[in-house]
Amino acid sequence: MTQIFSKYIGNALLKISGIIMPCCIAFCFVHFLQLNAFSQTEGNAYVLSLPPGVLEPIIPEDNPLTQGKVDLGKKLFFDKRLSVDDTVSCATCHNPEKGFADGKVIAVGIQDRKGTRNSPTVLNAAFFDMQFWDGRAITLEEQAKQPIINPKEMGMPSHNALVEKISNIPDYKASFKAVFGADQITIDHIAGAIASFERTLITFNAPFDRFIAGEKGAMSESAQRGWQLFQGKARCITCHEFNRSYPFFTDNKFHNIGVAMKGKDFESLARKAASRGANSSVLAQEEGSAELGRYVVTKEPKDIGAFKTSGLRNIALTAPFLHDGSEPTLESVVEFYNKGGIPNPNLDGGIRPLGLSEEEKNDLVAFMKSLTSDDLPRLVSDHNP
Repeated sequence: MTQIFSKYIGNALLKISGIIMPCCIAFCFVHFLQLNAFSQTEGNAYVLSLPPGVLEPIIPEDNPLTQGKVDLGKKLFFDKRLSVDDTVSCATCHNPEKGFADGKVIAVGIQDRKGTRNSPTVLNAAFFDMQFWDGRAITLEEQAKQPIINPKEMGMPSHNALVEKISNIPDYKASFKAVFGADQITIDHIAGAIASFERTLITFNAPFDRFIAGEKGAMSESAQRGWQLFQGKARCITCHEFNRSYPFFTDNKFHNIGVAMKGKDFESLARKAASRGANSSVLAQEEGSAELGRYVVTKEPKDIGAFKTSGLRNIALTAPFLHDGSEPTLESVVEFYNKGGIPNPNLDGGIRPLGLSEEEKNDLVAFMKSLTSDDLPRLVSDHNP
């Protein structure tokens, strides 16, 4: 709890300081981007290199970042043997060539079983306060454990079953011994290694980064107009927050924009979910109940139909959009918000018709495309076996 409390206090202070960051830091930021450095190693430790002033992600004290652990996590991330029938890996739904998402409306797991939500990217996930669309996992370690035993994803009957399977693979047995120094592999070791690899999937060096650091020609005039709209008339920045210390375009909160309400009796669903007392990971897998969003975690009526605000970096690469994949393009997403979402009793108070012109809509799309990192092709190449 101390670590989490410190994180939120630190986030608040650093976000405030980010708003008033002096220009000299911006020039250092440009220099950092030109160096094209994302990470480095010091001995066996793996040190994340970030632009000056950017808030470092929290790394759990019981899972320090090391080169060996990152390498092991990468191997696990791409290994289909983590699924019950050796057909699905983490990379199946988080494909490097698709912006570490999967390009599908809804995630598809073993035996072509369809899940209930769209696969979000894991790029920059190390910086997010909570994982999954409903925020039911606080850490990447917790997140890594759940798909393994989800019957619609990797389908293992239990974590112990996976531990036994991995323990019988000679290469893994030796690797885990070298990395964790233990004779017995545990699910915490497996999740810790995967989470460590995911923490290295960090992207900056987008045209927007160079623009905000002072290179005025880095973005097109249309994208620059879109940035002004983003902060003003379009009101995007209300939820997709940005500042120099936390430049990920999310408030890490949950909002009902109406998508989940299509054709469903939410009051009935909520009563059913509350009366059953099922845990959030089970409810998130069920048709209908999954659309309750954050409510499956908190059981608070205000959270019915509320889903996490996505970060917008590399957003142009991860269509289709929204938690249910219902919007196929950035243009259609902008139009959805321009109309004011879908009215319902729990609609977020910030969602209202925007009255954007066609040119303004196009400018917003141009801005969002400017958030795609120029270094992503190299990152994909480095992590595509």
